Amino acid sequence: MYTDKIIVITGTTATGKTEKSIQLAKRLNGEVISADSMMVYKYMDIGTAKPSIEEREGIPHYLIDVVYPDENFDVKDFVNLTSQKIKEIKEKGKTPIIVGGTWLYIQSLLYGISDAPEGNWEIRNNLYKEESNILYKKLKEVDPVYASRIHPNDKKRIVRALEVYYISGKPFSSFHNESKKPQYDFVGFVFERPRDEIMERIEKRVDLMFKAGLLDEVKFLIEKGYEKSITSMQAIGYKELIPYFKGKTSLEEAKDQIIKNTKDFAKRQIRTFRSKFKDKNWEFIDIKSENNLINYILEKIKKEEMKNEHTG
Repeated sequence: MYTDKIIVITGTTATGKTEKSIQLAKRLNGEVISADSMMVYKYMDIGTAKPSIEEREGIPHYLIDVVYPDENFDVKDFVNLTSQKIKEIKEKGKTPIIVGGTWLYIQSLLYGISDAPEGNWEIRNNLYKEESNILYKKLKEVDPVYASRIHPNDKKRIVRALEVYYISGKPFSSFHNESKKPQYDFVGFVFERPRDEIMERIEKRVDLMFKAGLLDEVKFLIEKGYEKSITSMQAIGYKELIPYFKGKTSLEEAKDQIIKNTKDFAKRQIRTFRSKFKDKNWEFIDIKSENNLINYILEKIKKEEMKNEHTG
């Protein structure tokens, strides 16, 4: 089967997006473009749950291992590279399948990039030197709307919001009036599972990451000098282990913190997807209750194609 639509699969961490997207790609003659803000970094494999070459089962994957951990990669880079890859995949007569849980990347690709000012590295570096709780308190003062949408420990987004405010004098939330008219003809699926099941799967995943060698991976990154990298080392699964290697916390405490932060992240994702992806192009699917998930998705795509034929 082939469709000229773009397929987008998103959802919270640990729902099973990677495995199902590969199954779908086989049926759709598709190729996968990752929409994960941390899988773009080389050497960061285990902590980001990056699919191995074997797990990809011969399906081409793009926007994985794009830059080194000390290089900058932002939403504009993602949109530019993804737009290029979509064009290339379509020219081959294949179906682009966007897969990942970074809602800002997906939102910007489909609905347009915010016109917020570009970053200022001097301001950003200075902000990162402060503790998250202090930064969050500042953000609540200048942009309570955006502060209410993010976690007090989400340092990356707190810093970006304050950076925009200091550059423009306007709250970051004021730049979020994106056009809701999609820029691509797409069908989107938000994978869901019962919340308690997601939390259980997160705990199991973290255990597997440690067994797979997460400690060695983080140690390698530190030895390579990537510890100070602003964005990449803010990733969950990495930032919690740096204090362990410095002797400031125990391994058990670091592991518990990874599990807690991942669960908090999943809860924010659930809220975000529910609030952001409401239009008719999106369907929320409890993948546990849908036994024939791939067939269901294929049928949904066919129905959307038929609608277009009747209205076109």
